[in-house]
Amino acid sequence: MDLYLLIFTTGTYIAEQTYESHKELFIALEKHFTLHLVNYTKAETIPSNAYKMGFIGSGGVEDKVIQNFSSFSYPITLLTDGLNNSLAAALEVSACFGYKDMKVRIIHGSIPEMVEQVLIHHRAFAAKRSLKGKRIGVIGTPAPWLVASHVDYLLASQRWGVTYVDIPIEEVFKRFYAITDDEIGMQASIFANRAKACQDTTPDDLLRAMRLYKAVKDVCAEQKLDAVTLSSDQCISQLNATGNVTSALLTDEGIPAGGEGDLQTIMTMLMAYAITGKPTFMGNPSFIDRKRNELILAHCSVPTKMVDEFIIRDHFETGRGIGLQGLMHEGDITLFKCGGECLDEYYVSEGYLVENTNLISACRTQFRLKMNKSVDYFLNNPIGNHHVLIQGHHAAALQEFMQLNRCKLRE
Repeated sequence: MDLYLLIFTTGTYIAEQTYESHKELFIALEKHFTLHLVNYTKAETIPSNAYKMGFIGSGGVEDKVIQNFSSFSYPITLLTDGLNNSLAAALEVSACFGYKDMKVRIIHGSIPEMVEQVLIHHRAFAAKRSLKGKRIGVIGTPAPWLVASHVDYLLASQRWGVTYVDIPIEEVFKRFYAITDDEIGMQASIFANRAKACQDTTPDDLLRAMRLYKAVKDVCAEQKLDAVTLSSDQCISQLNATGNVTSALLTDEGIPAGGEGDLQTIMTMLMAYAITGKPTFMGNPSFIDRKRNELILAHCSVPTKMVDEFIIRDHFETGRGIGLQGLMHEGDITLFKCGGECLDEYYVSEGYLVENTNLISACRTQFRLKMNKSVDYFLNNPIGNHHVLIQGHHAAALQEFMQLNRCKLRE
């Protein structure tokens, strides 16, 4: 990984002297990056798509930084170790940019803290770049109950570089009916053998689920899709098959997949995968306990790679087709959602998975979560219904990514 530091320091710039003056920080950064020190007067030599930030090496450079603001990536990031009055200079620059309504981030602290902040910042930079050109398939139409989950395709493309691709669900239906049981019988058998148990369903339900999975997977390959959301209710009514196995297996394979045609949540899943490299669970906040600051997140599909075990069951709402009940061990989690018609708002909070519940009045996979932030957000100012769960601590990386893209935090 390359890191270009745009150097601002007083006096005649000599690379060796600058390196020696800030040697401890630079050596620590070189454990993770190939470091390039570039005098601010040579900013044009830095490749246009390179990962770069300003390095304030001393005081007395405030005017030079302001005059060369166009050399920075935006939002502006300044790195300073505090030596030679460099932090004071960075603060003055930040205030000046702030008065002009420009966003500035100062990375400063102990050497390990600064390195960690740069690594998180780089992860956000790389994720943003990786999203450009991604194609999100929208198979069928969004569910009618998702009244607050619309996305403006043009604004999403301008902001994130992604393309939403509308695909008639008849394309899937046609493929579904052309697939024979012999083509997917072995895969269905393997999937059933992986399950802890199978209840409330029939072999025909499983074969239909696998035919739908193969049909959607073929569409993803043909359309070169990087993520997909499927109109679940249309599949149930026309094929007597849910998309729950489809979503689970595609997500396992690195193609984030969700149901109900939820345009905002599928983008959330794609973002989370780009940033963390981990599969995600799309769920409904089904019950909230304000006193304990807990909620139950539930849905009938879960990536099998996320859970320790899974049970093949029927679909909760309709009793038809297949729903998956995933069982996950206790541990740290992060809850995330990106929303708004141009995908410029977000929620993020870490928490702890307390237990797997088995309530008869909620979807099959149920996780009881104790959240770090107040659950009042869900009752007072939520971004829609579905939220996305990721195993582990990822709030800092997600926060960095969303702030890098000038998004507004909802709490």
